[in-house]
Amino acid sequence: MNDEDYMREALAQARLAWEKGEVPVGAVVVKDGAIVGRGYNQPISSHDPSAHAEVMALRDAAKRIGNYRLVDATLYVTFEPCAMCAGAIFHARVKRVVYGAAEYKTGAAGSIVNLFAEPKLNFHAEIEGGVLAGECGSLVSDFFAERRRQNKGDQ
Repeated sequence: MNDEDYMREALAQARLAWEKGEVPVGAVVVKDGAIVGRGYNQPISSHDPSAHAEVMALRDAAKRIGNYRLVDATLYVTFEPCAMCAGAIFHARVKRVVYGAAEYKTGAAGSIVNLFAEPKLNFHAEIEGGVLAGECGSLVSDFFAERRRQNKGDQ
């Protein structure tokens, strides 16, 4: 599998978030060519502000491999990580992060700030953005467009 294939797996997770009324962001963790963690946004349903897709996928992977350190793993996520998720990625020692669409409100991999390039931090993951960006961005845009139509109909 290649980056696009793994991003499609992350998109499948994002669609699960949409089905549950969550902002459709999904993530998978890959280590040694296998998906070892999956996650999607669930802060609303779980009443947990830290339940972003990246965090959920990291938690799943850590449980499956029996170690919170995910050395040599790649995290695929449909939307650029925020600062909170960047911190979790650093602590997990994820080697590489591949994201789909840029996040121009809270993106911490270059859109607003780039924590992954901050020289004062003691860990740096490799970053690649823009993989299936159109599809990843459209999913979120379509979700919010549907929400606006629903809210307009409720009035």
